[in-house]
Amino acid sequence: MRTFLLLLLLLVFPAWSQEKTLYLRLGGYDAIAAVTDDFLGKMVADAQLQKYFVGHSKDSMQRIRQHIVDQLVYNTGGPAKYKGRDMTTAHKGLKISKDEYRIALNLLSGTLDKFKVKAPEKDEVLALVGSLEDEIAEPTR
Repeated sequence: MRTFLLLLLLLVFPAWSQEKTLYLRLGGYDAIAAVTDDFLGKMVADAQLQKYFVGHSKDSMQRIRQHIVDQLVYNTGGPAKYKGRDMTTAHKGLKISKDEYRIALNLLSGTLDKFKVKAPEKDEVLALVGSLEDEIAEPTR
């Protein structure tokens, strides 16, 4: 009888039987938004990356920020939908090098450390963002 009740509960409440999403393990929307704010601030201040943000209005920077938040929320299993352009289209012509992309990943790693994100979640976020390298960075010649 106990087994039957347990199975019934797992069918009625399937979340009990599943691992939390990365989104939830990171702390949800507010945590991802805070990480994004810090990370974007670091990129804007970085001597090698700031050129990609010169000339953007406050409104434009807010849109960039929201696209990053939405993409991270969506790709970590959260409720947001990313409505921006695909990464290749959004970054085409910027001539972001692989080295610059790795600088950005290192800045993100530092931000995740600042927010005391645990190693498994940090590794998952860095792998997720790192997987976009070929879509964002242009091959060096």
